[in-house]
Amino acid sequence: MIELMKLPYEHDALEPVISKNTVEFHHDKHHQNYVDTLNKLIEGTELASLTIEEIIKNLDKAPADKKQAIINNAGGVYNHNLYWEELIPGGASEPTGALKEAIDKAFGSFEKFKEEFEAAGKGRFGSGWAWLVKDGDEVKIVSTANQDSPLSEGLIPLLANDVWEHAYYLDYQNARAKYLSEFWKIVNWDKVAERF
Repeated sequence: MIELMKLPYEHDALEPVISKNTVEFHHDKHHQNYVDTLNKLIEGTELASLTIEEIIKNLDKAPADKKQAIINNAGGVYNHNLYWEELIPGGASEPTGALKEAIDKAFGSFEKFKEEFEAAGKGRFGSGWAWLVKDGDEVKIVSTANQDSPLSEGLIPLLANDVWEHAYYLDYQNARAKYLSEFWKIVNWDKVAERF
C-alpha cells in the first residue's frame, strides 16, 4: 500500500515563494487524492506489493483497463514525492561539485540552465512538469505532460517543477513565468546532488 509522504517541513516553511494555503491544498488534498486513487486501482493486482518507483518502472504489468489511470495516479504520487522532497526553506542557492560540472557541461552555465529549465516549464501547454534528468552520464531538461514521469522512460529524475495550475494559481494566478523564476529560491540543491 502506498502512503502519502510526510512533508519534511511545516506547511508555511516555503513562504513567501509558495504559501501555506497552496501547500495545504497541493499536498494534503491533491497529493493525497493521487495516493488514495492509486491504492484503489492497484488493489488485487501484482502492482499492489510494489514501491511507487517499481510501479512506474513496471507499467506493462498494469491491467489494460486501468493502465492509463495507474500511469496518471502513480505519476502523481511519485512526481509530487520528488517535488516536496527537493524544496527547502533557505537552501543552497546553486549546485556544487559533480552536479555543477554536469550542468555547466550540458548548458554552458548555471544561468543558462535556469533559462532553459524555465522555458521548458513555460512551454508546457496545459498541465505537466519541467525536469532536470540524468541520462547516462549526462544531464538534460525534459518536459512531460500531465503526470507522466521520466522514470518510465529510463531517465533518472533529479529536479522537478510542477506546472499544473494547482501548484501556483493561489499565489501567482496566471503568472506561471513568475512562479518558475521564484522556484529557485527554495530548491534543495543538496537533495538534487544526492539524486545525481
